[in-house]
Formats: sequence, structure tokens, C-alpha cells
Amino acid sequence: MVAVNYAARAQEAEAVVAAIRAAGGVARAWQCDVTSKAQVDRMVEEIVQEWGRLDILVNNAGGKIEAAPFLKISEELWDRCLALNLKGVFLCSQAAARAMIRRGEGGRIVNIASISSIQAQYERVHYCTAKGGLIQLTRTMALELAPYRITVNAVGPTTVVTDATRNRLATPEAMEAELRLHPLGRLATPADVAAGVVFFCLPEAEFYTGQFLLAEGGNTLVR
Repeated sequence: MVAVNYAARAQEAEAVVAAIRAAGGVARAWQCDVTSKAQVDRMVEEIVQEWGRLDILVNNAGGKIEAAPFLKISEELWDRCLALNLKGVFLCSQAAARAMIRRGEGGRIVNIASISSIQAQYERVHYCTAKGGLIQLTRTMALELAPYRITVNAVGPTTVVTDATRNRLATPEAMEAELRLHPLGRLATPADVAAGVVFFCLPEAEFYTGQFLLAEGGNTLVR
């Protein structure tokens, strides 16, 4: 059973639900702004009421964050970036962990961080700060939730080929420059990121907690 959260893109969420059902799974979409505690608490409560349990949380909310030099970044952009990439993870994890603790059978939380969690980037101080903070949030949650057998880990992708990056990589020159930063000779795919998430959710991975797994194709070896 998979609960698919979306903020505004209902059609795309329903497409994911349809794909899960076509593969034989059970799924439903829930609309929720993860930066709102009231909405997050309602979503988690409804999931538990409908399915009786919540075993795994993957914090994967994201959105387009415009670049801005440090000296020109606005307070509004700063707040919006940290709310989505850090506060949202805190709120969802807190609500999910409480549900897991009530059931008493442990659980898994996996946060989608970024290579920006450890690498500084021009004109992305807001994003790098949020993703860097996410690693410490992951580690601290792992420490406090360990007595309840809830593991908390993070996966940090490099550049992933998605609709959000295709425009930036549209020219041969841009793609070539990006590929030079990846010794394996290609960029990440969503499946590469998903593989790390799946690993942390396996029964065999119950002893891994507070870890940060980079899905980066050797990118950090050349930077």
C-alpha cells in the first residue's frame, strides 16, 4: 500500500497511483502541503485510519528553487526554500514517527537529500543550507528514534535527468560539461535514487541508521 502525496499536481500524482495499481499494488493519492503542520497531521491520521498502519516514510517533496546570489537572495526565497526542504521533512517525520511508535513495530524514514548537502554551489546558498541541515536532522532523528526501532537515513543524488533539469542540460555543451563531473559517464536517473531508498527499507538493512548514501556517479571524486 502506497500513499502518494502531492501539493498541487493532482494529475501527475494520479498517474503514479495508476502505475502502482497496474503493477498489482494498492495506492491512493493524498493532497497535502508538507509545510503545513495541520495538513500533514491530517494526512497521516487519514492514512493510518484507512490502512491501519504506516511503516515507511520517504520524504521526497521538492520544487523549483530559483538561483540567487548570496548578497541578493530575498528573505521570502530563503524562507520558502527552507520550509519545503527542511521544515516539511521535520513535520512529516514527526507525524509519521508518532504513528509508528503507537503501533510499536518500528519503521523506516528515508530522506531525499542532495549532493548539495556537502558541496557548496554558486547562487544556491538557500538550497545548500536546507539540504545540509537535512543531514543533521537525519542523524538526530536516527539517534532519538532508535529506541523505537525506527531507522532514519538519507540518500543524496547528484544531477538527475528529470523534467526539471532537461532545460538546463538541453545543449550539447551543457550536457558535456555536466558529464565531465561524473566519472561513470552518465547522469543519475530516478531509478538510481530509488535503489538507495529501497536498500534502506529492506529487512536486511535494519542495522543501518543515521547514514547518508550518495548517489553521485563519482561526482565527489572530481570536485
